[in-house]
Parts: sequence; structure tokens; C-alpha cells
Amino acid sequence: MSDSTQQDQAQVNMNEGVGTSTANSNGTNIQTSNASGVTQDSKNMALINWLGCLFFSFIPPLILLLIKKDDAYVQSQAKEALNWVITFFVTYFVLWIIAMVIGFVLAFVWGPLAMIPMFFLMLFGFSHLIFCVMGAIKCSSGQNFKVPFNFRLIK
Repeated sequence: MSDSTQQDQAQVNMNEGVGTSTANSNGTNIQTSNASGVTQDSKNMALINWLGCLFFSFIPPLILLLIKKDDAYVQSQAKEALNWVITFFVTYFVLWIIAMVIGFVLAFVWGPLAMIPMFFLMLFGFSHLIFCVMGAIKCSSGQNFKVPFNFRLIK
């Protein structure tokens, strides 16, 4: 065996505990997955899933759920993001109705008090940004992300 082949084999043996590596044409190794077996392509698709969920609502998770049937990691993150969007919009709608009723009542007491329920509604809207960014960060490192307050309707 040549020195280059022995070096490549030694590098592959060193990387067996952390993932799969392949050698390209110039002899350098490229890491294709981490210890959990998630490929870089899967990480990128899950990242696009959560960032798309932030800007385009349910459309990116639904598209990934329907297209990437062969990738379990992308499927689990697409289901989680889709469940989060459903949970967020249903809860936001209910809270909006409650905020309008309470705001209407408080407006009779003193006008500026009507803004208090809207402030809480705005804080809940901010949670969508927070959970989508948290999902994107976790997925960029290949970790599984679960939203803590989520109705898991799609299993």
C-alpha cells in the first residue's frame, strides 16, 4: 500500500467514532456526517425549514414534509415546525379574541389601559421568532429540536 493510501485509511479510522468520511480526488477527507448520523445536507434542509417557518409560515415545513420522505431527521424537524406553526396560529387567534374583549372593557375604564392586552399579544408573537431561531441554531449543529409548548398534531 502506498503512503497516501495508508494516510487516508488512518484518517478514516480516526473519524469512525465521529462520523463517516470520504476521500476526494486530492486525498483530503471530507466529513459527511456527525456522531448522530445526520448529514450536512439534512442539517441544511432542517435549517431552511426553521428559517422558512419564520418568514413563510407553514409552507416550507409542508414542502419538506412532502418531498424529503427518505430523510428521517428532516421529516422530524418539518413535523415539529409544522406543529409549531399550527399551535402558534391557533393560540394567537384565541389570544387575539381575548385581548380584544379585555381591551374593549379596559377602554371604558381608561383608554390607555386597552393597550395592555395587546402588549401581551405582541410578546406571544415574539415567541414565534424565538422558537424558530432556536430551532435553526439546534438544526445547524445536527441536534433534534422540540418546541416546549407545542401541540403535536402531526406525528
